[in-house]
Order: sequence, then structure tokens, then C-alpha cells
Amino acid sequence: MQNKAPSFTPKRAGSKLEHKIAGFVMVFGWICITPALFGQQDVHAALISSANRKPAPAFQLVTDSGGKIRISDYRGKVVLLNFWATECGGCVLEIPSFIEIEKAYKDKGFTAIGVSMDILYESLKDGNEAWGRVRPFMAKHGINYTIAMGDDAISKAYALNAFPATYLIDKSGRIAVAYVGMVVNKDNVATNIKNLLSEQ
Repeated sequence: MQNKAPSFTPKRAGSKLEHKIAGFVMVFGWICITPALFGQQDVHAALISSANRKPAPAFQLVTDSGGKIRISDYRGKVVLLNFWATECGGCVLEIPSFIEIEKAYKDKGFTAIGVSMDILYESLKDGNEAWGRVRPFMAKHGINYTIAMGDDAISKAYALNAFPATYLIDKSGRIAVAYVGMVVNKDNVATNIKNLLSEQ
């Protein structure tokens, strides 16, 4: 889907005022369209205090290898749970950071999980059609962490209304940080992960 900036084709040569108005409308339109296309970038978030963290909603999803995963399988680890789609520009921008973070912390009690929301995001008919997009994407980008296929149930459980959406989940299975509808700052995510890993 492509967004085009508004264009104006006057029927006759207009006045200077008309040209100024047209210019203003074009600039205003671009200012409105740009955030929608790219979302907020380089966003920082602080850890939620331990006393105020809520349990991450439960789920069971099928992975790219055909296995099933549940968030409860990762109790005792810090988890980066990322909801994304192959045609979501902000989602694609984040993935290299998550690949690097997985590489740096996977042996320290951390794991990243990507949940593809392609079925809902692209209005696809089923998981087979979605995997047809997701598996080639994973290979092309060298994704080194588990990818599972999302569904309507997980979308409702996490009240997803914007992508990308990324949650850091602590060792007790509680949401410690939420980055929703924004492109995360890699250093901020890494700092939050280190702090969560140090928690007892």
C-alpha cells in the first residue's frame, strides 16, 4: 500500500495566494502522513516498578518449526515479546536490533520471541498463507530467534491496536516494559534487559 502526497492541478493559472494555500496544504499533508508511515522512532521507556507489574497474558502459538510455545514455558527468563508484520515498516526497522540483542544475551537467561501478526495485518486467509510470507522474510533477514504465528486471540489478550508492539517480560512472567506503536531504541532495550536479568 502506497501513500501519495496530495497533488493539485489548477485549471488556470492561479493567484499567488492560491499557490501559497496549495503549498501549505501539501506540506501539512506530508507532516500528517509521515508519522503514520514511520511511527515514532528511537523511543525510550523505563521499567515498571516490580510492585506494579501485571502478568503477561497467557498464549499458545505455533512456531515456524511446527512446535507450540506458551509464555509460561519461559518462566525464569527475561523475554522480549515482539508483535510485528512483514509489511509493517516500523517492525522491519526494529528487527536488526532484536537480532543483535538475541545474539548478545541468549546465553544469559534471555530470549526473544517474534509473533507475526501477518494474518490480521494483511487480512490473510490462514496461517499457511502467512507462513508463505514469513519464512522467506526470516531467511532473508537472518532472524535468529523464535517466530510464532499470532492470531485473533493473542491480539485481543494484549489489546493490540498498533504495530510494532514490544514487551519485556520479567523472570516471573510479568510485563516490565511496553513499547507500543513505536520503533524502539536498541540501547534502551538492552539496558532494560540487563536490569531485568540482574533482578532476583
